[in-house]
Parts: sequence; C-alpha cells; structure tokens
Amino acid sequence: MPVSDDADIELFVFDWVPEMARGHVRDLRPRWAMEEAGIPYRTTPVRVGNKGDYLDLQPYGQVPAMIDNGVRVFESGAILLHLAEKSETLMPRDPAGRAATQSWLLCALNSIESFYFELFFIDAVYSDAAWAKEKRPIAEDFLRKRLQPVSDALGARDWLAGPFTVADIAMATVLRDISGHLPMEDFPTLDAYLKRCLARPAFQRALDAQMADFTGSAPAGFNN
Repeated sequence: MPVSDDADIELFVFDWVPEMARGHVRDLRPRWAMEEAGIPYRTTPVRVGNKGDYLDLQPYGQVPAMIDNGVRVFESGAILLHLAEKSETLMPRDPAGRAATQSWLLCALNSIESFYFELFFIDAVYSDAAWAKEKRPIAEDFLRKRLQPVSDALGARDWLAGPFTVADIAMATVLRDISGHLPMEDFPTLDAYLKRCLARPAFQRALDAQMADFTGSAPAGFNN
C-alpha cells in the first residue's frame, strides 16, 4: 500500500473540507498516480484557513503540495508530471508517448477544467442570481463544445496517450467533476472512458485514502 508513515514523499492535504467537496479535492490526483505506480507516500494535514508557514510551500494555501526528498512541488498538474518521471506506469519513455501524455494532461487542466469552473460557480455559488440563470445555458453550451473534440480524439481508444497515464488521471478527475453539472451520457465515448478510469482499483484506493484523512473539524465561523 503506497500510504506509509516512513515514505520519502510527503503530500500535504486538508484535514477538513465541506461535505460537498469530499472526494473531489485535488490531492486525489497525485494519490491516484502513486497508487497506480506503487510509489509510497505519507500525508501531512493542513487546516483550511490556517496556512502559516505552509504559504512558503504553496503560495495560495491550497492543496496539494508535495516534498519529494527535498524537492518542492505544488499544483496538481505539476505534481503529476513530477511523479510521471518516476515510473513508466505513469508516462511512456519514448518521445512521442511523453509528448502525448504531457499534451493531454495540460489539455485536461487548461482546455477543459478552466472552462468548467464558470459552470461550477454558477451552480454552486450564484444559482439564485438572475444573471446566473440567464448565463447558465451559455456556459453549459460552451463547455459542451470543449468536450466534443476530446470525445472525437479519443474515438475507439481506451486511453488518451496510448497506455493509461497521468493524462488520464487528470482528464478523468475533471470529467468526474463535470458529470455533477451536465449529463456525461450526452457524450457516450467520454462516459464510457470515465467509467473505465473510475473502475481502476487504484482510483478507489486513492479515494478511500483521501476520505480517511478528513479527521479535522470545521474552522471557527465556517458554515459547512
């Protein structure tokens, strides 16, 4: 089991988040990668809103951040690429396979996830606002147009870059979040792809590990 108290890799995670966010915090991505590759890691809890010296490691006080034998990395995409250099399980070693993995990982975070955020905030934060009700169909339509090229490119393949890689971890976690706001069944190729990704045992182990680390309580004044 990759979670080990004496592991060299230290992953910083929140010890509490609201119920709606549990299972979706981005430390799930490096956890999944390390589960796939059998890379041991240990977790260090960070309190929401009580950042202190942690800002020296992660300037926004977010998670994940990671220290690997003194090497400091933050942002989930950067951590995935760092981990991919450790194991061919996470990224092929040939130039074409590496380039495809890196390209699709950045596509997931830049070309898909960044456009999902608008729909998320409309639904989760501003749903009662008149402007949000008017803008939601536009935001959803735009996101649908971002998803179709991924579906077309995937086609009949199982994975984005040939074998399963960190690109699939990034894309699957983004699609999993999106599926809570629009029906993935409208994109049968992506729906089947997402189900293949989430059926991997390493995903469930990573999800269970994240949920087990929520042992803290809500910060004072925080409405859960």
